[in-house]
Amino acid sequence: MTDTLLLAFGLVLIVEGVGPAFFPNKWRAYLLKLAEQSTIDIRNIGLFILFLGVIIIVLSQ
Repeated sequence: MTDTLLLAFGLVLIVEGVGPAFFPNKWRAYLLKLAEQSTIDIRNIGLFILFLGVIIIVLSQ
């Protein structure tokens, strides 16, 4: 179980690092645009991503 969680965490870090590593200017522009969004919009985006992740995990079982 611990090995699987470490693997999942490592994969998340790899995916999250692709944007700033290979496309730093586009990543910065994206973050600036995101900072202009309302708190409700950011929360809705986060909830959508969270539920999408849960659905993917449940379907992969």
